[in-house]
Amino acid sequence: MCDTCGCNVTEANRKLVEAGGKHARTKSGNESIEVLQNLLHENNHRAAHNREHFDKHQVLAINLMSSPGSGKTALLEATIDALRDELNIAVIEGDLETENDARRIREKQVPAIQITTGSACHLDAYMVHDALHELALDGLDIVFIENVGNLVCPASFDLGHHLNVTLLSVTEGDDKPAKYPVMFRASNLNLLTKSDLLPVLDDFSVQRAEQAIRHLANPAPIMQISARKNLGMEQWFSWLQQQLTHYREHLAQGQTLLPDIQREGQRLHATG
Repeated sequence: MCDTCGCNVTEANRKLVEAGGKHARTKSGNESIEVLQNLLHENNHRAAHNREHFDKHQVLAINLMSSPGSGKTALLEATIDALRDELNIAVIEGDLETENDARRIREKQVPAIQITTGSACHLDAYMVHDALHELALDGLDIVFIENVGNLVCPASFDLGHHLNVTLLSVTEGDDKPAKYPVMFRASNLNLLTKSDLLPVLDDFSVQRAEQAIRHLANPAPIMQISARKNLGMEQWFSWLQQQLTHYREHLAQGQTLLPDIQREGQRLHATG
């Protein structure tokens, strides 16, 4: 799977396995599973560095994950509009190509750094590290990392963030948590988006979606929202404020927050 989708080696970590790179050769002198395991190890090391950078500036980093078209950018636009007088926000955007989403965020007068991943179906810590060199963290409260639209790989890579938020559009089907358990198991908050469409969708059951998430032993909150129609958004805003307070309380005690990185997904990537 990983060799097919291109997520073993990204433009950001390619230097590690190219000629002269730290992991260009394994102990046996051949490329093998060891290379993939080494790349994951290096990613986790760089992620810890990124998190230290966020923590130094007391900036909460939130990883937004979902399939394409679930409404991540629309959620960010509505959040910026509602909280611009209360929170200073910046965004790191991940897409295979184009700057379309970053452009939408910049139109809100909010800093947005675009990462184009090429063939890679997720962001990694090296990409986020490069983006941080372009982003001034002083005075920020929250950095949203809008990951590549994909229901599998993003949950398996530590970016240096603190929390995972997973979006499930009601147009996608209520069985997605059961079909793609890795991502929904990793989530600190589950958002059922485009909920204004529920009255006209007779094949999506909120109860079935919630049961599928709970069957993954994930106790995280589940919220029904619509960014376009401003439905249920206040509970999302309140959650953000609570998490920011919680995070900074941890920092005051010399601690930080660590995301749930799905090891089963990492094993998949390490074995190809």
